[in-house]
Amino acid sequence: MQMSDTRQIAASPAEVYAALLSPEVLQACVPGAQDVTGSPEEGFEATVVQKVGPVKATFKGVVTLSDMVPGESLTISGEGKGGAAGFAKGGAEVRVTAKDGGTELSYDVEAKVGGKLAQLGSRIIDGFAKKMADQFFTNLQTALEGPAPDDDAPEEEKKSWLKRVTGKG
Repeated sequence: MQMSDTRQIAASPAEVYAALLSPEVLQACVPGAQDVTGSPEEGFEATVVQKVGPVKATFKGVVTLSDMVPGESLTISGEGKGGAAGFAKGGAEVRVTAKDGGTELSYDVEAKVGGKLAQLGSRIIDGFAKKMADQFFTNLQTALEGPAPDDDAPEEEKKSWLKRVTGKG
C-alpha cells in the first residue's frame, strides 16, 4: 500500500521538523498511541492500540529515523507486532518546505501488513492506513497551530499545547 499527500501548516519548517522528532508530540499525534519513548538518534519504542475492521490489537514496535536533513526532510521507518493479529511495517519519506508564510509538509508512505490483518483484504487495510496517516498529520497540524480559535477562550488557551510544553510562544 502506498500513498502520498501534502499539507499546509502554519508554523516554520524548523518547528514542524522539531515536532516530528519529539516523543511527546509523536505520542499525541499517533492515533491509539499508549506511550512513545526514545530519541531521534536511538529510535523510538511505541505501544499502539488499534482496531482494524473486526481485529483489535496492541502493537509494540520500534520506529527509526534516518536520512535526516534538519529543517528539510527525514525518513521514518517502523515495525510493530500485534501478537495473533499479525504485524505492520512501513515507512514514510517526509519533506518540509517553507511556503506561504508557513510550511508545506509532503509525505510518501508505504505500509505492509501480515497475519490476521492481511486476511481483512486490501480495501479495508488501505482505507485504514489512509485514515491513520490523515489523522496523524491532522493531529500534528493541530499540535503546531493549536485548535481552531474560540473567541471566548483566554489567549493562553489559544496557543498550541506544543508551545506551552516547550515554553515557546
